Amino acid sequence: MQCKQWVILAAALMTTWVSHSALASDEVVVYSARNEQLIKPLFDAYTKESGVEVKFITGKAGSLLQRLKAEGDNTPADLLITVDAGNLWQAANMGLLQPVSSAKLSEAIPAHLRDPDNQWYGLSVRARTIVYNTNKLNDSDLSTYEDLADPKWKGKLCLRTAKKVYNQSLVAMMIAEHGESQTEAIVKGWVANLATKPFSSDTKMMEAVAAGQCEVGIGNTYYFGRLEDKDPTIPLKLFWPNQQSSGVHVNISGGGVTKYASNVNGATALLEWLASDKAQNLFSDSNHEYPANAQIKPSAQVTAWGSFKGNQVNVAKAGELQVDAVKLMDRARYK
Repeated sequence: MQCKQWVILAAALMTTWVSHSALASDEVVVYSARNEQLIKPLFDAYTKESGVEVKFITGKAGSLLQRLKAEGDNTPADLLITVDAGNLWQAANMGLLQPVSSAKLSEAIPAHLRDPDNQWYGLSVRARTIVYNTNKLNDSDLSTYEDLADPKWKGKLCLRTAKKVYNQSLVAMMIAEHGESQTEAIVKGWVANLATKPFSSDTKMMEAVAAGQCEVGIGNTYYFGRLEDKDPTIPLKLFWPNQQSSGVHVNISGGGVTKYASNVNGATALLEWLASDKAQNLFSDSNHEYPANAQIKPSAQVTAWGSFKGNQVNVAKAGELQVDAVKLMDRARYK
């Protein structure tokens, strides 16, 4: 009898373990720095298609990284999704992610939009380009990011604060291209040409350009898209700089599997799906961004802005050189 009881108990324990394993495999937990309204429709579509439930927590990128670090191997998170390559590089550098070897991801996402060690992958592309007032300027007046440091733009330039990671990444990528000395001279030129102190957001900066407070600025294209949605007649236009040289500065939002993920296969499958044809349209169109998968066309509105050559330097440089960029901007008195 005792032997039979042990057999029954062992069988019960095995059944319980299997049921918990099956339950875990049907759920993926995501920490996301993208807003809920941008990612929930994607997760709902994935659940509908795959039957896998996606639970997610949203927050600021820095807070999520610190949470992952504090939780260690007790974290419930399987996947991290965040904006800016600098944040993704930081997550990998902090040991919060793990390499993912995936033929699907390698085929869908260009090499310069993913981590060289495959710890994160771009899922949408953000172009940080020049925007100008159409009542003041034409395309022929503009050329490069560097040219905006020329004294001819004195009192005509508006910028977003240097405290934002988007500008830190822009300057980091310029350091990768020009070196610190030349980049510092360029940033000092920008500061000298400012029409007013830097703005807290790209939206406020672009509104200032449209109002004539300045004539030109640098911002992410999707902010322009949002303003265009509200007012199709707004006197703003995008300009693609550096087309004869390095190309437009691009950045990404992307994701990686957490180091202590309990559902690595499920997290990888979700990441692969987010890079798929179907999901790429949903992912990019929800915020006027560009698909990371080069085979997928942007939305009609984004396509209407025109095509451009993007910078091909690996966006990981935005993270690697971020500290140097912050120090450089401080020296240049870019606040």
